[in-house]
Amino acid sequence: MKILWLCNVMLPLAAEQLHVEATNKEGWISGLAGVTLEKREENNIELAVAFPAPEKLFSGDRNVCRKTIPVKGGELICYGFREDTAHPDQYDESLEESLGYIVNSFQPDIVHCFGTEYPHTLAMCRVFPRKDRLLLGIQGLCTAIADAYFASMPDQVVNRKTLRDRLRRDCLREQQAKFVRRGVMEREAVKLAGNVTGRTEFDRFHTGGWNKNARYYEMNETLRPEFYGAGWKWDNCEKHSIFLSQGDYPLKGLHYMLAALPAIRKKYPDVRVYVAGPDLTRQDTWKQKLKLSGYGKYLRELIRENRIEERVIFVGKQDARGMRDQYLKYGLFVCPSSMENSPNSLGEAMLLGMPCVSADVGGIPSIFSAGKDGILYEGFRSPGNQFDDVGNLNQEQCGRMESISARLADAVMEMWSDPVKRDEYCRNARSHAEKTHDSRRNYLKMLEIYSDIMLRSKD
Repeated sequence: MKILWLCNVMLPLAAEQLHVEATNKEGWISGLAGVTLEKREENNIELAVAFPAPEKLFSGDRNVCRKTIPVKGGELICYGFREDTAHPDQYDESLEESLGYIVNSFQPDIVHCFGTEYPHTLAMCRVFPRKDRLLLGIQGLCTAIADAYFASMPDQVVNRKTLRDRLRRDCLREQQAKFVRRGVMEREAVKLAGNVTGRTEFDRFHTGGWNKNARYYEMNETLRPEFYGAGWKWDNCEKHSIFLSQGDYPLKGLHYMLAALPAIRKKYPDVRVYVAGPDLTRQDTWKQKLKLSGYGKYLRELIRENRIEERVIFVGKQDARGMRDQYLKYGLFVCPSSMENSPNSLGEAMLLGMPCVSADVGGIPSIFSAGKDGILYEGFRSPGNQFDDVGNLNQEQCGRMESISARLADAVMEMWSDPVKRDEYCRNARSHAEKTHDSRRNYLKMLEIYSDIMLRSKD
């Protein structure tokens, strides 16, 4: 059985062999590939992977490059194709020619697309002739992201443009518009696919509404290997510290956390918030001032107004091991997003046995049980969150910044107020995540899905 994976990024195992800088994104796919390749005699799968590739791998005007790299037990065929990933809202018809060439070259029995966030997924859905053997894996949903992008921010913030925003044509409204355009491509891709795999009631609801004829398969994700085995302990962490896995755009909800911090600080004066990723608020040099985005300026204003300059620390970009170590350092993981499907960051925190607080949005309730694995609080409400299409909700209906931040603050203080309950949450969360992210179980489920697709699509 010949399987072609279409991925948003080059797998780290391929990047290492091709001497290209690896990305931290979607590292779990690399783990799944490793298991699939190691057990090729058992599963009878010939695997090839296609992904957007850096310019250094191409020769001349060719838009596709083919590389074969050594892996444990054999070789992996890699196809790189040219794509402007910096502008994922713009569809390039040349992708159809590139992906059509890859399909004709490898002749796959099944094409498995990981994610709907980039134009290459729609191009593959258009060119692969066997829609009944096309499997579309849902990760995030651009359509729902567009609905929730502004995340309770005031109009004057949403409408502002810094110099950086004007020069790059990338203000908050333009950022949201890009997700709207990506959502249009996403919905067309789902409508073309004969099969969909997802993990939550949220993604099942939306994809089922877009394509009632597609067969839906449940399949969980395997996390990065660094997060298996290690365990969080209260005695080893910084007490009354909060960790956010990212905060570089409004959807991730860092502004809710900053607004909640003064109330938490009244009860826990030593509280600190640590945020992975870039510091959007820095203005130490003239270059940083020129690069300040509208959202970065808003975060900076919140930090100043709430007098929490010494309480918010950005820890920078981290690789998988670095992220694991960051989780283990701190006293609480918080996911304050206005929209998520099934965030791997929350899964990673659960797998480590860390206390977790999360907004009750999107698909999160499908992977995180309120009152058992930790605390869910009512977050941003949008048409996407409500599993229906009710048009544009006003700010009062969606949830005001003050109300959501107050509920977040209450959830944090509740978690820290009862050590016995906190430890129970940690045990339950870890047990739940060990089942959800069991690599062996997820690998076998993938094989089961492939077999079922082949059985149902016999010529």
